[in-house]
Amino acid sequence: MSQRQSKSEAAGNRESERRRTILRAAIDVFARKGYHGCRIADVAREAGVAYGLVYHYFKNKDELLETVVETGWSGFVSRMRAVAEDEGNSLEAKVRGIADVAFEAYRVDPRAVKVLILEVARSPAGTQVVSRQQAFLDTIRMAADMFARAQGTGELRADLDPMLCASLLFGAIELGLTAFVSGLMEDRSPEALDRAKLQIAESFLRGVLPGAATSAEAAWKQEKVSSGTRPKAGKRS
Repeated sequence: MSQRQSKSEAAGNRESERRRTILRAAIDVFARKGYHGCRIADVAREAGVAYGLVYHYFKNKDELLETVVETGWSGFVSRMRAVAEDEGNSLEAKVRGIADVAFEAYRVDPRAVKVLILEVARSPAGTQVVSRQQAFLDTIRMAADMFARAQGTGELRADLDPMLCASLLFGAIELGLTAFVSGLMEDRSPEALDRAKLQIAESFLRGVLPGAATSAEAAWKQEKVSSGTRPKAGKRS
């Protein structure tokens, strides 16, 4: 490798590192101050770079937010796809795995997850950040395919709609994470996260696995009997 090539590669590495530093700073500022409270000057200060350098990489705050979304979702979706398309695992294991991926992302980088869930949804740019919406829809479609395959092998109840199953699963996961990022859940320890993802997976699985509806109905009837409630007797002929 020539000296000129070495210098060019080193310069490219510095550019990439500066961009990553600015993105990381943007995540932290968005999470701390929100979209409306965030200023480019705040991001520059957090990143330890000159104000003008931020504009060298990103034209405005909206582009910063969009890039944060693209970066965060790309990694999340790739890990989710690996779980959903693993044909060596049962549907039950896949559902648990998907919940695990989501809550592990929060455990590793809670501020990034907070930005993805809260700030994108309520910022003016949120409706313009097509990447997040499209990535979310693609993830639901991917999960719907997973449920459809499971239905074909008898792992999923035949009377359920795979697309609705996928939507309900990710809706439960998103709202579960919202409880943590919004502060509703005060205990954010690893143990609390484990309990949360287990509760979400278990609650969902009880409704979609074959025999789940029958079991739930039987449990409901048993509860009625135990409480002394009896079905009304029919009229005698």
